[in-house]
Amino acid sequence: MKHIKKMIIIVLAFIISQGLSAQKSFKNFPFDSTQTYIIELEDNSELVGTYIGKDSTFVILKTSSLPKIEVPFTKIISIKIVDQENIKEGVYWFPNPNATRYLFGPSAYTLKKGEGYYQNTLLILNSVNFGVSNNFTIGGGLELISTFGAKDPIFFITPKVGFEIKENFHAGGGVLYARIPDVDGGLGILYGIATYGSMDKNITGGLGWGFIEGDFSKRPIITVSGTSRFYRKFAFVTENWFAPIGNDFNYRGVISYGVRFFGSKIAVDLAFVNNKEIAEAIVIGIPFVSFAVKW
Repeated sequence: MKHIKKMIIIVLAFIISQGLSAQKSFKNFPFDSTQTYIIELEDNSELVGTYIGKDSTFVILKTSSLPKIEVPFTKIISIKIVDQENIKEGVYWFPNPNATRYLFGPSAYTLKKGEGYYQNTLLILNSVNFGVSNNFTIGGGLELISTFGAKDPIFFITPKVGFEIKENFHAGGGVLYARIPDVDGGLGILYGIATYGSMDKNITGGLGWGFIEGDFSKRPIITVSGTSRFYRKFAFVTENWFAPIGNDFNYRGVISYGVRFFGSKIAVDLAFVNNKEIAEAIVIGIPFVSFAVKW
């Protein structure tokens, strides 16, 4: 019993010491009055403001709504410098939480190392993506219905690489591979993409060669997608696919368009998928719903 108590005391002392060292590090944080900071607190709330001053117990900030606020060091979890591109007319616009993907298809942006997100599409497709490095993202998921009672549920993997070629221009490529029952070797798309613009406003073009059971298509699928953030929590999103038909150079397109609603860690897409045939039955197209939660 004495040994257990001693172990508990040691563990508690370690936790307290770690907390004190973290607090001390924030006390010594090199604030700069010319910078804007985002401070995350213990209750998961965030404060964005410029540095005014500090003492031994708290830092003083000026925010867009308050001329002066005192933030105790003991309540702070993290402090980050805000990129000036995210300040719009004095208001902080948090980074787009789902810039690596449009409605379904990818942009050339990749997740940063250690970042990740869970995405649900149409309530039946569940996927998780993770940044292995700043240039390599790996993802995968399951189709929900086939997981109940099926011996071989449908699953897919989505590795992707991406690089910044120059400012506002990224390029990359990847594979969408799906394992489907009764299809030996699976099927998918091997693709290359290029994205021009910022994470808030960009356009992406891509070429993808479909394959099934090891056989590749002779002509590529063409994709053209884009997004435009028109307000702090809203963006327009479009994603369009053009697939080759027959042996001629004919292509048939599927277009999609909608609005993305987001916070700093979540994005919700409400859109419509349409083409000539769909429009004859439903003018505005088939509803599409998706959401992603980032960490």
